[in-house]
Amino acid sequence: MTFNQPLGGNDMPRFAGPSTMMRLPARETAEGLDACFIGVPLDIGTSNRSGTRQGPRHIRMESCMLRPYNMGTGAAPFDSLQVADVGDVALNTFDLKKSVEIIEQAFSDIVVHDCKPLALGGDHTMTYPILRAMAKKHGPVALIHVDAHADINDDMFGEKIAHGTPFRRALEDGCLQADKVFQIGLRGTGYSPEDFNWSRKQGFTVVPAEDCWHKSLVPLMAEVREKIGDHPVYLSYDIDSLDPAFAPGTGTVEIGGLTIWQALEIIRGCRGLNVVGGDLVEVSPPYDPSGNTALVGANLLYEMLCILPGVRYSADD
Repeated sequence: MTFNQPLGGNDMPRFAGPSTMMRLPARETAEGLDACFIGVPLDIGTSNRSGTRQGPRHIRMESCMLRPYNMGTGAAPFDSLQVADVGDVALNTFDLKKSVEIIEQAFSDIVVHDCKPLALGGDHTMTYPILRAMAKKHGPVALIHVDAHADINDDMFGEKIAHGTPFRRALEDGCLQADKVFQIGLRGTGYSPEDFNWSRKQGFTVVPAEDCWHKSLVPLMAEVREKIGDHPVYLSYDIDSLDPAFAPGTGTVEIGGLTIWQALEIIRGCRGLNVVGGDLVEVSPPYDPSGNTALVGANLLYEMLCILPGVRYSADD
């Protein structure tokens, strides 16, 4: 079988060529794919700074620097998985609830092909309908949620659906296996201890950012793998989990966050799990004209691709 490959920098200059993720082939559907990148240009669920609707386009733009082989882990995802970019979800810019319905249908159409979606966000509201699509396919899934915020509000400004509510809604809808949910990197100020304790009361494992300072997260991820086992798991990575020194281009920044190398340890630590999909959310390009936040997002999405089941590693040869 011939596998799709990103367009190489020696075949076409990095600043040219297709504007897809990693300059991969574009496809209209997920049929025949093992994994796909898909944009969700959503920001009408944000409560503070907007701009994440521009996230997918800028992540794709910065992804032109990525090469197919992972020098750090030996992963060669394009040698064993059929991967393509299936474009963006056609949202309703003026109606968040309608957009949630559209997102759920779009991801249901992907997973019906046994394709694992990796989503370019977009604000964190999008993870709620994605989890609904995942649960229809796999039943309640385990969740690794990396974020500065728990996103378990009951409502925001009287609305039940927003970027601060997705995981409460997903739990209520039976999308999550509560004892296999891990929230890593939570921090900042709040309104009461319930901002994080609600998660604990549901059976979630909460790992505050302070528990991650000055240490490797390799041991933590070993515990996560042991507790999740072979249960289907979804990975949701909010770019604001990182300290703003690394990723200032986001809507709700919090000091004291994770480092880039801890982000890599978390994602690489998911290798061996039954990962059924993932997302990288809350990149807001207007707040980082350098493009570095989008570049970080592109790299983390590539790392997610590298830990999907079926990826070939050089050590396996």
